[in-house]
Amino acid sequence: MTMMEEMKLFTLNSNRALAEEIAQELDMEIGASSITRFSDGEVQIRIEETVRGFDTYLIQSTSEPGSEYLMELLIMIDALKRASARSINIVIPYYGYSRQDRKARSREPITAKLIANLLEAAGATRVLTLDLHAAQVQGFFNIPVDELRANRLLTEYFQKKNLTNVTVVAPENAGTSRARKLADQLDAPIAFLDKQRGNAPGAVQGVNVIGDIEGRSAIIIDDMIDTARTVTTGSMALLENGAKEVFACCTHGVLSEPAVSRIRESSLKEVIITNSIFQPPQKRDERIITLSVGRLFAEGIRRVQSNESVSTLF
Repeated sequence: MTMMEEMKLFTLNSNRALAEEIAQELDMEIGASSITRFSDGEVQIRIEETVRGFDTYLIQSTSEPGSEYLMELLIMIDALKRASARSINIVIPYYGYSRQDRKARSREPITAKLIANLLEAAGATRVLTLDLHAAQVQGFFNIPVDELRANRLLTEYFQKKNLTNVTVVAPENAGTSRARKLADQLDAPIAFLDKQRGNAPGAVQGVNVIGDIEGRSAIIIDDMIDTARTVTTGSMALLENGAKEVFACCTHGVLSEPAVSRIRESSLKEVIITNSIFQPPQKRDERIITLSVGRLFAEGIRRVQSNESVSTLF
């Protein structure tokens, strides 16, 4: 058998549409498994084909409901381990809990580290993920972690729009490197949104614009859009400071309530996300454009399985 014939691909409930796209790109079938619930809601998983001696790849985002999808993932990893899979490579398009990567205040957990410990203890042998919220999360693992990047997809999208006088905008200091990378690829300057935060999580009291955006097309870039408060208040500040139009883009469209209604009521021209998180009908809108990461993950999986370099996909 070839190395690609020595692998099997499985998926759970979080994003079956993306898993099917990845399988199609790899010219493979998704492995047979079933997920049921006991009467009290406990998860029961059964693998319905042999995996003994195979390299297995398991696709599951830990998006909303994150705790439930995480439990599915841990149980499936344990099932694969007990079924004698040769390796268990978990493909996590959206790594939930990654925002809890440090102790911001006393007596707080570092949940991103806890999740890494759980995945390793369950039996995972490798992680393939996309645009982690914090780079240090990779260091929480003692197994290989390959972090793919969606910046090429976003760059290609904006290049096809042929925008003129573009400025890329970082929503805060932590996003400077991400904004710089997109700006370099679009040959554009960068600007910053200086947010004055309130006491509640995610609350923004005011936004100052640092940089020249007069008469320019502004592109706000972040790793995720959750409640959309940052991008909608940021777009207002940019337009008030003379921007011609404002786009927002990110890798992970978390879109927690009331994100979609905020986007609909905002002055944003478009919001570009990827399908790392499955979007139900109520979270879709004509201004929310979704780019697919299926081909990117398929290529990442192919390279891992073939022992080829993955770094060119970063």
